Amino acid sequence: MNASDRTPADLLVSALKADQARPLITYYDDATGERVELSVATFANWVAKTANLIQDALSAEPGDRLALLLPAHWQTAVWLVACSSVGVVADLGGDPADADHVVAGPDRLDDGLACSGGRVALSLAPLGRRFPTPPAGYDDYAVEVPSMADVFVPYAPVDPAAPALTVGGTELSGAEVVDRARADARRLGLAGGARLLSALPYDTWEGLSAGLYAPLAAGASVVLCRNLDQLSPEGLAKRVESERITSTLV
Repeated sequence: MNASDRTPADLLVSALKADQARPLITYYDDATGERVELSVATFANWVAKTANLIQDALSAEPGDRLALLLPAHWQTAVWLVACSSVGVVADLGGDPADADHVVAGPDRLDDGLACSGGRVALSLAPLGRRFPTPPAGYDDYAVEVPSMADVFVPYAPVDPAAPALTVGGTELSGAEVVDRARADARRLGLAGGARLLSALPYDTWEGLSAGLYAPLAAGASVVLCRNLDQLSPEGLAKRVESERITSTLV
């Protein structure tokens, strides 16, 4: 990645310039059998649309706090980089009552109603399907995001030194996220073309780094596995072989 990259959004721009066709995130849910593979270009398109939703539909501004009540999931990764693109602070598992906006998965909808600002619900269903019935008090992400523009331009420049992420009670700037991600990539031995399998949750820095930031910083890719405990040892060994995994964190 480019040494001048100072935010996660910058890392994605550099990844697009380097090789937009390569896989970035391959997502498995072993409770549903779902498998989704996103190239850099496809992931960036989701990020652009989501950033436009944050900026225009939610009217979020740099410095606003967005509570992300979501598990480790490819759509969570999209929201994390989209927040970075706008300059909004992504607060993983944050208190919705203290947030300007909230994004909630199907098992956190009641909690998210404590937020007095904009609310977006994600079904987290395979293929990004919408809810059968829109959740009361929420906009359905799968309904709203398709109409958003494929190109994102922030209304205000994003300050790399401003708060960008809160996880596990620690607040990090965009520049700190990038620096930590690069250090983790070196520690994990990640380089261009590496494939990291991670089953770590997104409620700690270690999980976020392994499941998104470190592979993005290194020009590598992640195989993000949810409910991996439902996969047999033989099934895991087969996945490691078929996905050409170079390192594993479970």
